[in-house]
Amino acid sequence: MNPTDPVRCGWCSDDPVYQRYHDEEWGVPCRDAGSLFEMLMLEGFQAGLSWITVLRKREHYRQVYRDFDIAFMANQSDDELHALLQDPGIIRNRLKVYGARRNARAWQRLCADHDPVDWLWQFVGGQPLIRHAATLSEIPAQTAEAKAMSKALQKADFTFVGPTICYAFMQATGMVMDHTADCHCYPALAAG
Repeated sequence: MNPTDPVRCGWCSDDPVYQRYHDEEWGVPCRDAGSLFEMLMLEGFQAGLSWITVLRKREHYRQVYRDFDIAFMANQSDDELHALLQDPGIIRNRLKVYGARRNARAWQRLCADHDPVDWLWQFVGGQPLIRHAATLSEIPAQTAEAKAMSKALQKADFTFVGPTICYAFMQATGMVMDHTADCHCYPALAAG
């Protein structure tokens, strides 16, 4: 680590892709429906893998899913999904690839009845939950809010939305602010 670099959360490596994500996106409140959908998909793709693996593939995912165009994803045929499984630029897991189509269809149904931004943010009362963790060990892998979101998403027919994935999604989209107190991002985000 360069001594002139700002202090970041302990999970952030010296990879520039990771640092940019940490500094500019992680923990910043997101209220854009398209961005929330993209992040929910990416968190599901990450299941069982490291987050940096997904971040490195993010731009390619944006290409193959046309910037996470929900109608495009929902209408993909089995043949198109089978072809996608041959693409080394994505995580070639059959359940995840087919799950993305399922989730796009579930998102369409959710949008027919609700504002998806308000619906997702309801699990934190509409405002970011500000944590004041001094160390990474104080940050949970899941919470009651994440369990409630997971249960509701599963009921709405989403897949790859377990409580741990939902908590990571909440952290990523700023529903929860989990930057540690020594991190350079903490003061501005903790102030709300």
